[in-house]
Amino acid sequence: MSGILNVGEIVAAQARLRPDRIGTRDSRRALTFAQWNARACRLANALAGSGLRPGDRVGLLAYNRVEWMEIYVALAKAGLVAVPINFRLVAPEIRYIAEHSGAKALIVQDALAPVVEPLRSELAIPRASWIRIGDAPVAGWSDYEALLAKASDREPDVRVKAEDAWALMYTSGTTGRPKGAIRNHRGSALISLVTALDMGLTADDTALLVMPMCHANSLYFAFTFTHLGATCVIDDRRSFDPEALLATLSANRATFTSLVPTHYVMALGLPAAVRARHDVACVRKLMISSAPARKDTKLAILDQFRNSELYELYGSTEAGWVTLLRPDEQIEHLGSVGREWTGSGPVRMLDHAGRDVADGAVGELHSRTPYAFDGYLNDPAKTREAMRDDGYVSVGALARRDERGCIHLVVRKSNMIISGGENVYPAEGENILGSHSGVRDVAVSGVPHETWGEAVQGGVVLQDGVRATEAEMLEWCRGRIAGFKRPRSIVFIAESEMPRTATGKIQHRVLRERYAAPRTRWS
Repeated sequence: MSGILNVGEIVAAQARLRPDRIGTRDSRRALTFAQWNARACRLANALAGSGLRPGDRVGLLAYNRVEWMEIYVALAKAGLVAVPINFRLVAPEIRYIAEHSGAKALIVQDALAPVVEPLRSELAIPRASWIRIGDAPVAGWSDYEALLAKASDREPDVRVKAEDAWALMYTSGTTGRPKGAIRNHRGSALISLVTALDMGLTADDTALLVMPMCHANSLYFAFTFTHLGATCVIDDRRSFDPEALLATLSANRATFTSLVPTHYVMALGLPAAVRARHDVACVRKLMISSAPARKDTKLAILDQFRNSELYELYGSTEAGWVTLLRPDEQIEHLGSVGREWTGSGPVRMLDHAGRDVADGAVGELHSRTPYAFDGYLNDPAKTREAMRDDGYVSVGALARRDERGCIHLVVRKSNMIISGGENVYPAEGENILGSHSGVRDVAVSGVPHETWGEAVQGGVVLQDGVRATEAEMLEWCRGRIAGFKRPRSIVFIAESEMPRTATGKIQHRVLRERYAAPRTRWS
């Protein structure tokens, strides 16, 4: 057997070493490691008792709550595979994931049950395997707490190997249907250990998990802290509240959280008097992920969180963490996503023929990480596109390496704009528009143009109280960027209307579709 422990074994070990320490909590309930392990064992045994066998897949649909931590651990103990489903999806999208994954059970939070009710008669999931998390039993559903109450808290008698699948993570599907990325137990353990090593995390830390628990970011960070015997606090608010973030950090004496730039901007936009009410001196490490942050945002973060170091990462569901911009590099290497994580091979930028490009030139980013995925479920063609024979993985990001070895993301291949035969990378226009003091957020995308194929369009979210015109924004760009890269039209977008994934990434594809009417001239 492998010497690498899966998360079910890790929680069992912590229950022996630190039985009375709080392992995880949300606003409703706190669980010691001993309680957490016992409940996970009960759930694992209940699922096995319902007829599920090692390797079967279990769909999970819930807002952030402590049960996610129980379920992930229980499935590892039982040799079952987690299929986390984004709570923002609608019934047809959920049906696709459930059918494609071959899910044999579905665990659903009561508030989201109405979304899946129409699927009850369509999916090949036994009646007893529709499991509902809620305050009271509901006819036609197996009650989550009742299942646990009737099951044994003994460790399941299941042999789980390090190479066995643990999670099937469905990507956002920017180029079509979502793909199921297979993540195994060995990769989960290795990414946890590398994260702790590279960031200097310890058992004395307390993590606040704000990002959706159905997403790889929270999954990877959660079990990093679990490996260490540290506490994970689950932010169970259904929508982001910037003042509540500060209050929760303070109340739980949290030392770490991972947020997207939009979250930071919202928190920093609170009145100074509001921010001053919350003592965040406990925070010592902050992560920026999923999207790049501007210099003024980073400086404001460091001013608000005076005792904290700031990190920024780039990664993917498939490759795991790829690069890390460390605290001493934040300003000097602004715009970069840093260098490789400890234990990873060198990042390579390759041209269309698979040849390395020179430093400074743009190529398709390929990474070699010790915790990469095992391929896409039932999709050998897409797996071959993503995985080279030499162990390198690509998700279609274009990037360049500078003279100091730092990696600069340019764009996903699917988001690149081709205008008049020239390749235009949205990040360049976004950097220019984003440097305007009145701009809170920005996304550049291509819109159809009858002459040039595509024209560059900027989508701008203004700071509160700021007024601006399209002409003013276009003039700001003039002279700051080459003409073929310069936005030729501007649309002003409310913050709530900027299309984003569950983790805050801007969906350029949605913007392209929204403004797809062809133009015959540039403004």
